[in-house]
Amino acid sequence: MSDNELKDTQPNTVKTEAAPPPRKKFPGWLAGLVLIVFIAVGILGGYASGMGQRYAAQSTQVSGQLLEQYQLGVQAVNAGQYSVAKQHFEYIIQNYPDYPGIKSAYTDLLLHMMITPSEVPSPTPTITPTPDTRSIDQVYADVTALLSAPGVDMCARNWDDIITKLDTLRKDDITYHAAIVDGMYYMALRNRGVCKIYPQSYEPNSSCMTLNINLEGGIYDLTQAEGFGPLDSTAAALRTWARMYITGASFWDQDWPQAINYFSQVMANYPNLADSSCTTASERFRQASLGYAQQLIDKGDYCGAEKQFEAIFSTNSPKNATAYPTGTEANLVCNGDVNPPKP
Repeated sequence: MSDNELKDTQPNTVKTEAAPPPRKKFPGWLAGLVLIVFIAVGILGGYASGMGQRYAAQSTQVSGQLLEQYQLGVQAVNAGQYSVAKQHFEYIIQNYPDYPGIKSAYTDLLLHMMITPSEVPSPTPTITPTPDTRSIDQVYADVTALLSAPGVDMCARNWDDIITKLDTLRKDDITYHAAIVDGMYYMALRNRGVCKIYPQSYEPNSSCMTLNINLEGGIYDLTQAEGFGPLDSTAAALRTWARMYITGASFWDQDWPQAINYFSQVMANYPNLADSSCTTASERFRQASLGYAQQLIDKGDYCGAEKQFEAIFSTNSPKNATAYPTGTEANLVCNGDVNPPKP
């Protein structure tokens, strides 16, 4: 077989390129679905944006109304129109009890109304199907009248009775005028605490033994009042000095320098602050200084004792006359004018 014939009989080994696969068409129904989704998202986004703007506008309007009521209330307080201010503040409390500063402002207003009594407004009757709260309304009216009673000194008010009535309100309906009752609790506890600690500033002509001073009870009342709102500077200071008085008394006859340290600070701020024994801070300081002076004399430290007598005589107490002989002796011995007495 010739070479040409042999080639004709061999298989053809030339490779041919494969045809590309046919291109898949994008389903029309899927394209339509995507379009519908985009349209829905756009509609919802526009709706949400519109509602957000609406709510923001409503919120701005409400905030503006509350701010206006608050400002009108403050202006009324400054003008001495306490009944008017009370209406503005109670509007805010009923609609937004957590409005910044409203509880403090309302409490201050009640204090102003108590110190400078104004006409007690008649309770506005409200129509409510359930429950029948006429008894609660009456208790509430009684408390309001007691707090606003004219011509009654602060410490002459029956705070125990007021707090008992407030407890009745809370027991019957814890939600009844909740924010307003909180303010009443604050005022009643605050004032009762102050009057237990330092009634002298409100009843200066009364005998100490008739004032029922109770430092521990007063501190407890003020601490309870603090649960309804921050204490004012006067009440907070009284609580601090009452605690220092009690601490100073705890060192009595045990550590005279510590007792002197505490009572000197109380005396500098409230010299007439006393406990149930009616012993004032000034007298406590004087007696503690006498005790320490005698302690120093017993140890032979007449110069140290002389310094204590100088502090004692600075109190200008009529009782100092009995200390003059010992004070004079300490001065003479300290300066070397006389010899210390023999033991």
